[in-house]
Amino acid sequence: MNLISLSIRRPVFAWVVMSALIIFGAISFNRLGVSQMPDVDFPVLSVSVGYEGASPEVVEAEILDPIEQALLSIEGIEEMRASARQGSGSITLNFDINRNVDVALQEVQTAISQVRLPEDVDPPVIRKRNPEESPIMFIAVTTEKPLRESLQWVESYLLDQFRFIPGIGEVDVGGFSSRNLRVWPDLEKLKRADLTVVDILDTIQSQHLESAAGQFADDKKEYRVRWLGEATTAQEVGNIRVLRRGGQLIQDRTYQLKDVAMIEDGLSDIRRRAKADGKEAITIAVRKQRGSNEVELSEKVRAQVEKLKQTLPKEYNLIVNIDFTESTKAVVDTTVHKLVIAAIVTILVCFFFLGSIQAAVNILFSIPTSIIGTLTILYFSGFTLNLFTLLALTLSISIVVDDAIMLLENIVRHYRMGKSAAQAAYDGSMEILPAATAATLAVVAVFLPVVFMSGITGKFFFQFGVTMSAAVLLSLLEAVTITPMRAALFMRTGPKTTRFELYLEDLFHKIAQGYQKILHVTLAYSKTIITVSTLLFIVSIFLVKYVKQEFVPQQDQNIIILSGQTPTGTSIERTYDKALEIENIIKTNKHIDRFFVSVGSGFGSSGVNSISMPLYLKPRETRKETHLNIMTELRKELAAVKGVRISMRDNSSRGLTSGRQDPISFNLRGPNLDVLNEKSKVIMKKLEDEGLTAELDTDFKLGLPEFLIRPDREAMAAKGVAIDSVARTLTATVAGVRSSQITSDGRRYDIRVKLPEDRVTKASDIEKIEVRNSFGLRVPLSELVTTEDNETYQGITRLNRQRAIGVFGQPAPGHGQGEVLQRAEIIAKEILPEGYSFNLEGAAAGLTESFKSLTTALILGILVAYMILAVQFNSFIHPISILAALPFSVTGAMLILWGTDQSLNLFSYIGLVVLMGIAKKNSILLVEFTNHVRSEGEKNILEALTKACPIRLRPILMTSVATIAAALPLVIGDSIGQETRTPMGLVIIGGTLVSTIFTLFVVPSLYLLLSKFESHNKDEIKT
Repeated sequence: MNLISLSIRRPVFAWVVMSALIIFGAISFNRLGVSQMPDVDFPVLSVSVGYEGASPEVVEAEILDPIEQALLSIEGIEEMRASARQGSGSITLNFDINRNVDVALQEVQTAISQVRLPEDVDPPVIRKRNPEESPIMFIAVTTEKPLRESLQWVESYLLDQFRFIPGIGEVDVGGFSSRNLRVWPDLEKLKRADLTVVDILDTIQSQHLESAAGQFADDKKEYRVRWLGEATTAQEVGNIRVLRRGGQLIQDRTYQLKDVAMIEDGLSDIRRRAKADGKEAITIAVRKQRGSNEVELSEKVRAQVEKLKQTLPKEYNLIVNIDFTESTKAVVDTTVHKLVIAAIVTILVCFFFLGSIQAAVNILFSIPTSIIGTLTILYFSGFTLNLFTLLALTLSISIVVDDAIMLLENIVRHYRMGKSAAQAAYDGSMEILPAATAATLAVVAVFLPVVFMSGITGKFFFQFGVTMSAAVLLSLLEAVTITPMRAALFMRTGPKTTRFELYLEDLFHKIAQGYQKILHVTLAYSKTIITVSTLLFIVSIFLVKYVKQEFVPQQDQNIIILSGQTPTGTSIERTYDKALEIENIIKTNKHIDRFFVSVGSGFGSSGVNSISMPLYLKPRETRKETHLNIMTELRKELAAVKGVRISMRDNSSRGLTSGRQDPISFNLRGPNLDVLNEKSKVIMKKLEDEGLTAELDTDFKLGLPEFLIRPDREAMAAKGVAIDSVARTLTATVAGVRSSQITSDGRRYDIRVKLPEDRVTKASDIEKIEVRNSFGLRVPLSELVTTEDNETYQGITRLNRQRAIGVFGQPAPGHGQGEVLQRAEIIAKEILPEGYSFNLEGAAAGLTESFKSLTTALILGILVAYMILAVQFNSFIHPISILAALPFSVTGAMLILWGTDQSLNLFSYIGLVVLMGIAKKNSILLVEFTNHVRSEGEKNILEALTKACPIRLRPILMTSVATIAAALPLVIGDSIGQETRTPMGLVIIGGTLVSTIFTLFVVPSLYLLLSKFESHNKDEIKT
């Protein structure tokens, strides 16, 4: 007894299967996490090292180079990106996509631990980097209180109020100053006391020390011994005695630190400032744990903000400035909404083709069974509800109903032959089962290779492929168990045939007769039909170069990321003033709802001359202007702000790449930075002159003012001054040095020695600083060194140990990402000398990688489909006839993209993959039933085709129209994410329309021609 017979004879079994799939799917739905993108484990590690006061050249030579050397032996590194900046260095390691990042992390830690770095270097910090762990929200704390006091309150109290919310990964105020005990030496007082800054350092290091002193025990108790040699407050630190002068004991009088320096419980150097709601602010970045529901977490954080507002000191206020989950929630809600509409529209199409409410309801039941049942598989696979899984569920609707439509249409046809309901259900299902099975397996054959795609894109498409395959396979299970049972039940208890059904029967009978007549004619000219259609396909391929190509379309997600840079070397105060000028213009724009200002390090920047302003727009449903038009408008208005290079981008590539999100992003590599700088400017100028780009910029900044101090070795030797003495003095006075730590409120804070900012404003101030010579005398630096002004780099970037300069920006309106990148590569090949190279990165590299991977997966999918069909039909010939429909689906897709001025991007490629699965189904119906007619005794192939094809016309039209109807909701609308849904829906609509028309005539013609090559030798085997 097969499943079809079992389900018809024992309907309770089928109802239980259906109920189980829906119930467990609903439970899984409530437990699934929600995120914008799949939770992909990016094999990326970052190594950060601090070397306070060191120039980029020093950081490169003394830190980055030895660390890179040590890391070269680690397996699987595909790219090593190093960046040297003033006082810090970082190395980003991109590993092979299949590399276990946790094992790689351990290997990197081991390799770096063997590197000997300078004593003053902070311990390297190694972290995994993943776009999934990027901040999901920014909360601003505004207050009128002093920055030190408010930062202390935020770090010691406020952050902890968020850290224990379930699902929170990390909460921090990255980039802002941290609490420090500052020791500000007074050069005049030091001079009067015959002391130097080095004497202060020695005093703190020798007179401020706490250690464990062991334990002892008597007959009854054991005692722990602590040596409390550390001061605990700024006052106590100020009272520390300065006992030695140049190593010699001071005997003439008593000196304390407070006598020669100002001691302050303050902050580290100010490298970042922020402003929100018109007030100075501290911004808090909130990150989620991987796999958690970011929408739900956002709601919890917002609830906590509202709760805290009731108990906060009146001087403080909390504002949720930026919430990236708003777009995630909107996309998820809209996609679910589109899914429901697609289901409803599909059922209406089925009703208007079959004319029976019972039949339409039967097909309606197949949707929740397959779609909701798939959620169980998503849950146990560890997936989330994200853009890719939701798109897969939406696109699968037209596929999952196809099996039910094919079975039901055939069952109804047998029922109208006069058979009983149960017999019609059985005979109709068994007759169509081979075609349904072949169609389903052929569809799965397209999506399974997607699972094996390489690269980051492959990781995203893994969840897409699994979801589609699960939904399609469940639809086949539903079709061979539940659909026949329901059909037998509904036909047994249903009313008699209605007038509408009779009208439709008559209408489709006439359409079938008309099709049969046309088919007779086309089969008479089958060679001509094949030749002409092949030529049309070839011509359509040339349309590809006229269709814009980009990684992802620019999406209006109600957010614009504005970035600005003042000239290299600009102070944070001057940069902040420029940011306020920008703010004044932004505030007057009626389309902007809220924003905050961030100046200096943090928010993806490390220089004090950087400005970042995330602008949250009013909901797109309430405004007429698109985000691109608003950016154009802002560019014109912000042109009035002089001395700032401003650029803007949307957030379309968020979560899709671990590199730059700018659509135009490439780098030049080579040995000489000057050559790289010159050639990058040439490429940028040509692209701008040709009108291809907007806001092109580079990460190489020359012109940072630098004050060079060179030792006069003869003078230093004559006066008995050592090089290390001068180096130590400069570090402590100009750069600032962490000399020790202090404990307060149960936490450890740095004690930092540095001259006050207002005491070092020009070269002569440095020359007045004194060092002690070997005779115990003080000598000013002016007698020991020579100085000169210079200009240097703001930072140095290396890629795979080669010097590199990155170029990034936006394509100009009307030009595609692929067009600009192709032109940039051509220019680079023309102008770059030998030993220099051009390379894509970030979102730009994603374009090439994704298209290459998807094309390979597509070809592999077609090959696998051929093999499955060959086995199914026991023929090497018939699969060729079936797959003949695929090229014409591509023709339709390219035509509609070109005609509607949409781009070929990641999402339209998804539509193309889905189309490859859908287009084969109609061909399978024609070929399988023609074979069936021939097996029933029809020897004339021409007669078999003209008899079989008209019978299958109705289900073919029904499935095609249902597919187009299910894709229409993707095209209609203007909500968040519409830019990704529109090209995808159009590809399915255009491809289905054209491939259906060609399938009805080209496939029979090709079948007729190829039938000459069929093998007729069939040996009988007696068993």
